[in-house]
Amino acid sequence: MTEAEQKKQEYRKNMMLTEPLPKIITKMAAPSIVSFLITSIYNLADTYFVSSLGTNAMAAVSVNSSLDQIIMMAGSMLAVGAASYISRLLGAKKEERASQVFSVAFFTAMAFGAVVMVLGLAFLHPMVRLLGATATCEQYAVEYASYVLLAAPFMAANFVMNQCLRAEGSAMLSMVGMGFGGVLNCFLDPIFIFYLDMGVAGASIATAISKLVSFLILLYPYLTRRSLLSLSVRLFRPDGDILGQVVSVGSSSMFRNGLAVVSAIILNRIAGGISDSVLAGIGVSTKVMMFPFGIILGFGTGFQPVAGFNWGAKRFDRVEEGYRFAARTAIIGAAVMGLLLALFAEPLIALFAEADPELRRIGVLCIRLQCLALPAHSWVAVVNMFCAGLGSALGAVLLSTSRQGTCFLPIVYPMAYLWGANGVAAVQAAADVLTIALAVPIIRAMKRKIRQAAQAEGTTMEAAGGQHG
Repeated sequence: MTEAEQKKQEYRKNMMLTEPLPKIITKMAAPSIVSFLITSIYNLADTYFVSSLGTNAMAAVSVNSSLDQIIMMAGSMLAVGAASYISRLLGAKKEERASQVFSVAFFTAMAFGAVVMVLGLAFLHPMVRLLGATATCEQYAVEYASYVLLAAPFMAANFVMNQCLRAEGSAMLSMVGMGFGGVLNCFLDPIFIFYLDMGVAGASIATAISKLVSFLILLYPYLTRRSLLSLSVRLFRPDGDILGQVVSVGSSSMFRNGLAVVSAIILNRIAGGISDSVLAGIGVSTKVMMFPFGIILGFGTGFQPVAGFNWGAKRFDRVEEGYRFAARTAIIGAAVMGLLLALFAEPLIALFAEADPELRRIGVLCIRLQCLALPAHSWVAVVNMFCAGLGSALGAVLLSTSRQGTCFLPIVYPMAYLWGANGVAAVQAAADVLTIALAVPIIRAMKRKIRQAAQAEGTTMEAAGGQHG
């Protein structure tokens, strides 16, 4: 490692503790936001190009969003859990242990992705039917799932590498890896779908290639020692502490994605039971809402390692100050985004649904209702990241599973029964508002935890000073 690279690594260690919090959180969040936005663009690009193949093909892409979430389940659990632990270990200057945690998470994620790939390819038709495919879109769904499954091991590992780069303060490297793959997908989609005349399968191949390219780019800094962390099979030594830390914090992400799969399947089945237009309308609106959700998640992802690093370094004043800035910024930003998106919902949906008025109506209604609930969603997301960053597994699990679990599942069937397609369009916004009731007592408990830790640290330092004297 060159002297310049050593200085850069030392700077990344110190900046978490010394730079002004608004500056460092924004600096950490900006590449994450860009990365999530590019991911949102290429997810929407798939839908846009496939929309020319008809409503049934669009419905198939919507169904396969659940497959992405299945692959994400364990990958994101390992990523979030490992990143939280790694940021605290780096804050405590335990770099070798942090590399061991990373290696365990990386190789475990690859193995999980391989299992999903094998099982998915073995049971393709039953799988897409389970995910909510109707008889009229089942074949399209099978075509799309086939190639995405081949990329499952790389997709799962991407989550780990992406989050761990952010945990060490290398958010720009993370953005390049995820962003380049997203841009590539936008170029490959029309080539495979139209020029090579491969239809829905072409969109799937473009996505699989893009995920593989992202994997290679994200792997590069680890193999060339441009990262604070090392990746090696020799470091794959899982022990009780690593597994406990990763699973306890990361389980919140796994449960969130698991419940997202269950919720999506239920919603797909209800919507598909009404019509493919409603199923496609819900799917398109979900892809559109990934833009503000991506900005919120990117901001929270930038905030989480800053909170965790300062917690590990016992800088409790910066932990509290960071939360206040993050919460205030997220709420104001979400209100502005919600207003703009609600105003332009109609022309956005029209890009995908010129010939299908019911698809357009449902999509616009779904977007506008979720925009109303966006400030609530953003604040709860910050509290969730705050819990994950400080290693508070219970709070992170409760909040991450609320939006598409405890606050969603009890109301989805009653709303669909009472208001039909309109109820299906409104259910996610209603669930977002309900999550506030859960987040309020959790953030109060987190603030008590910080105050108690600060008081205990102050008492310890006073005692040490007394003994020294």
